[in-house]
Formats: sequence, C-alpha cells, structure tokens
Amino acid sequence: MSPLMIGLLVVISTIGILATGIPVAFGLGLVAMTFLVIFEGFEALDVVADLFFGGIAEFSLVSIPMFIVMGAAVASSPAGKDLYVALDRWLHRLPGGLIISNIGACAVFAALSGSSPATCAAIGKMGIPEMRKRGYPDGLAAGSIAAGGTLGILIPPSITMIVYGIATETSIGRLFLAGIVPGLMLMTLFMTWSLYTAKRHGYKFGQKDKGFSMREKLEVLPRVLPFLAIIVGVLFVLYGGVATPSEAAGVGAMMVLVLIAVVYKVWQPKKIWAIISDSMRESVMILMIIAASALFSYTLSSLYVTQSVAQSIVEMDANPWVLMLMINLFLLVAGFFLPPVAVILMTAPILLPIIIQSGFDPYWFAVILTINMEIGLITPPVGLNLYVINGIAPDIPLTTILKGALPFMLCMVLGIIILSIFPDIVTWLPNLVMGAPIG
Repeated sequence: MSPLMIGLLVVISTIGILATGIPVAFGLGLVAMTFLVIFEGFEALDVVADLFFGGIAEFSLVSIPMFIVMGAAVASSPAGKDLYVALDRWLHRLPGGLIISNIGACAVFAALSGSSPATCAAIGKMGIPEMRKRGYPDGLAAGSIAAGGTLGILIPPSITMIVYGIATETSIGRLFLAGIVPGLMLMTLFMTWSLYTAKRHGYKFGQKDKGFSMREKLEVLPRVLPFLAIIVGVLFVLYGGVATPSEAAGVGAMMVLVLIAVVYKVWQPKKIWAIISDSMRESVMILMIIAASALFSYTLSSLYVTQSVAQSIVEMDANPWVLMLMINLFLLVAGFFLPPVAVILMTAPILLPIIIQSGFDPYWFAVILTINMEIGLITPPVGLNLYVINGIAPDIPLTTILKGALPFMLCMVLGIIILSIFPDIVTWLPNLVMGAPIG
C-alpha cells in the first residue's frame, strides 16, 4: 500500500475515532498505535513509552501549566468585572464607547487569562446585559463578546503560540511578538464592524446616562493596573533576555496569585486549591495531547506518510498562493471539529516544511493558522464560545448568537487577506525587537 493511501486511511480513521467523543489524546494514541501494529508489527510498540515521555520532556513545556495557573487565577477573581468597569468609565463619552469597552475588555482579559471561554464568561456576564439594556441588537451584543474572546489565543502570552513553537521548534518569544499587531488589528476590525452595524440598525450613540467623575474613573484603576503591569513585565523580561518563557511564566503565575490574594482577598486554601486543581486538569489534558501527537507524528513519519505528502505537494508545482488557499481551507475545516492545540500539533510539523519551501515566513504562518483556529471557536459544531454565550444569556437563541458572530468571522477572513497582502504587519515587530531571523 502506498504511503499516500496509508495517510488517507489515517485521516479517515482519526476523524472517525474523534467523532465518537473520545478524548483527543487517547484518540490520537489509539490511531497511531493501531497503524504501527498493522504495518510494522507489535515490536513497533516498544518505542511508545519513550515517544510519550520524549514528547513532554522539554523544559519549555513548563511555561504551559504556569500560564494556565496565571489565567485561572485571573478568571477566578473579579478582575474581569473591574476591567470592564474601568474601560466603560474611561470610554463613556466616546460614540459607541460601550461596544468599544466590551471588545477592548475582551482583548485585555483574553491576554490575561489565555482562555476564550473564560473571557466570554467574565466579560459577557457584565457586557451583554448592559448592551441589551442600552438598546444594542441581541446578535451584536452576543456576537461581539464571542468574537472578542477568541483574541486570547493570538495576543500574548498565548498557549497556542507556545504549542506551535514547541511543535515547529521556532522561537516562542518571536511568536509572541508576531501576534501583537495582528491581534490589535483584529480588535480594531471587530470594533469598526460593531459600530457600523449598531448605527445601521438605528442605534443612537447619544449620551443617555450621567458621566463619571474623575474620582470614579480613578478608583477602579488600582485594582486593574497591577494585572496589566504583570503582563507587561512578563513580556519585558522575556524579550529583554532576562528570563526564558518558562521562568517568566512561573514568576507571572506567582505574582498573579499574590495579587488576587492582596487585591481581592482570594487567599483561602479552598479557593487556591480550586485554581490549582483546575489548572492541573487543563495542563494534563494539553500535555497528554502533546505526548500523543509526538507518537502520532512518529507513526506518520515511520510509515513515510509525512514525507510523501510534502513531496507530492512540492511536485504539484502549484502557485504558492493557491497552495496557501488550500491550506487555509483545510485548517478552517479542521478548526470546526478540533480544539486549536490538537490541530496545531497534528498539522504544523507536516505543513511547516511545505510553507518554508513555498517561500512563506513560519512566524507569519503561525498567525494565519491561529486566526483560522479563532474562527473555529465561534463556528459550529464545536464553537465553544457560542455555547458559553448561550449559557450566559439563554433567552438569546443560539441561531441569533451564530448570526451575530458570522460578521466577525468575516472580519477574521478579511484579516487573513490583509496579512497575506501585507505580511510585514506580522514580521515588523519581531524583526524590530529581536532582529531578522537567521536563515
């Protein structure tokens, strides 16, 4: 049987297994071991333990649980509420200040927590009722929060970028920098569309409520600024060469735990244990997927599937942009059904040599891939953010939430097009701070 035919069987089998609802790590491991046994015999299983251990025996992986602890600590505190209140008070007099506040709060909280569902829950509980009370359309109120929550996997520190960096052996610091400007660009596109559609539906951006005094504006800042300072500090020590990503994540996690204890009095052992246990559960899930993907990648390589796919695509001699369009469509469909971490670990090692061979920048591709994963977070059938919003506002039908999120998906597609025309939007900041990559 040819390697390409084996690869097709692997794809069909993987889709079938994961469609049963089995955890992604177990599904990938099962498929990998089954094909190893079928084509190489039971003696091939001797390498399974080493591959599993080797997949997670990397110091940089320590940053993942640390950033997860950092996000869980922020999500467990009223930081999201205070962030929303602070932005609302400071942007109160701007036309459409409320919608700008909501999307801005989503972007900042997503960067703090690194979790799209947590962002939707934290900001949505405050923002959606307030927008509806002030007359914003239900679809816009729900869709803007669902889309805003996705920014967390692009704006650093991003777990998705860390996983991509480990899977492709690229610089995590450079990946973080690469996500900043595109993340701000998407946030601006979201805000622009929100203001346009609200005005189109007849919403008047008049000042209906009383303004806030300077004292009211300042009183909330001491509870918000320390968290933002931690993010800035983590990025500073990372790019300043003071610490590795793992060290920066560890210090950041400890500082956030101290802050929620000091600012919000979250110091009780039961609450701290809840944060640690939730973080441990999510960290183990991600690390298991990473370990299983190492075995999965080994199987594809051992059966010469990866090499054959790459060689076949190169031999097609297709226009690089046609190839990129095909890859984007593939990633988009994969993101409909699988979580971002799984898609990256399964596809990035295969796609990266093809991307480089076609003349594309690997860091630019990381951003394109991540935006595709963002679209998957607000797209059925798995679109997790849609269901989180539906849980917050159950009287808003899921179809209304989906219709409200659809224009933001198109904003992301527009973002991909813009980045394709102007790739320097991605590469400018990393090259400015860290210099042009060698080779």
